Amino acid sequence: MDDVDVLIVGGGLVGASLAIALDGSSLRVALAEAAPPKPDMQPSYDERNLALARASVNALESLGVWAHCGARATPIRKIHVSRQGEFGVVRLDAAKHGLESFGATLPARELGNGLLARLDKCKSLLRFAPAKLAAFRDDGDAVVATLATAEGERTLRTRLLAGADGTNSCVRSALGIDCESHDYAQTAFVATLTPERAIDSAYERFTTTGPVALLPLAQGRAGVVLTVPTADAARVAALDDSGFIDLLHDRFGWRLGKLSKPGKRVSYPLRRLYAQRIVAPRTVLVGNAAQTLHPIGAQGFNLGLRDALTLAELLIDKPGDAGESALLAEYAQRRREDREGTSQQSDALARWTANESPPLKLLRTFGLLALDRIAPLQAAMVRRGMGFRGRVPTLALNQRP
Repeated sequence: MDDVDVLIVGGGLVGASLAIALDGSSLRVALAEAAPPKPDMQPSYDERNLALARASVNALESLGVWAHCGARATPIRKIHVSRQGEFGVVRLDAAKHGLESFGATLPARELGNGLLARLDKCKSLLRFAPAKLAAFRDDGDAVVATLATAEGERTLRTRLLAGADGTNSCVRSALGIDCESHDYAQTAFVATLTPERAIDSAYERFTTTGPVALLPLAQGRAGVVLTVPTADAARVAALDDSGFIDLLHDRFGWRLGKLSKPGKRVSYPLRRLYAQRIVAPRTVLVGNAAQTLHPIGAQGFNLGLRDALTLAELLIDKPGDAGESALLAEYAQRRREDREGTSQQSDALARWTANESPPLKLLRTFGLLALDRIAPLQAAMVRRGMGFRGRVPTLALNQRP
């Protein structure tokens, strides 16, 4: 039986980031991932195009991950937010806020491959892949976990079990942690395409049937997230490329000229999930296991990464028993403001921007105009959007030149 300080269940984007953040510490860390550790093969390294907040880019630079994938990232220097059929608009320019960029866009697959490359350089990490958590139990001063591996069962004693195993977390389920859940009755279609005009902004366009986002990518491509009512998802999935482009133009408009050459399309249903607790005896939740957000505002991975960074910072700064109850209570307290604020903002945006009530349409228009023209309001929104809300993990503040 192996003895470790921290066992991370789930080696996706957040779980891998947590393992890397703990590299070089005095802690003995193990990582269990259901998929083989091969580039482009991880389920979470999918077709999404991530909008990485400035805080996330800072952290990935500090962790040594950016060196493996940053060359394929595209800076976000401008942001354009609008609502179809209404005249309110928000235009953000990083230069006007004294910034080089608000963050960057990067395909999830490229970030995943960068994380795998950095994991290969970890000095003492125990990696089990493919491996699934078969069972675990609280043993007082440790958690005894059983992993199902290709070589058979493997038992570990760990001071702390970290559940980074996604929205349908088996760790959270086994602990009996209740969640707030809301089905948005929407499905997001993700793809890449080529706009006729150069895309120099990240666009978020709200419509009655859900938001549409276009993100600048390398080589003149753009990442698209098209949200449709789930009742219409089968029809949209059956569209050929020409029909899909026509739908995009109908929803997004022609400000980038003709859209063409759509790549592979994938879709997934949208729902909100918010765990009522993120700690239990010798157990902690991070990332989508703790909260899953609507993609509006692109805060999901960014929030999960701050979970991982905060936990790593506490574990390193407070050496001793990694599963000590006071440490876990402090983790929950440090994450409260960011989790609650970001989750509530994402949920409110998803509902508020789709509501067709005439009074709300007028309020929405004036709200967008105020954010566009009132500098202090815009500055506060920019800071939160870049990931600087509540107590920010130190790694997210460290921007290398």
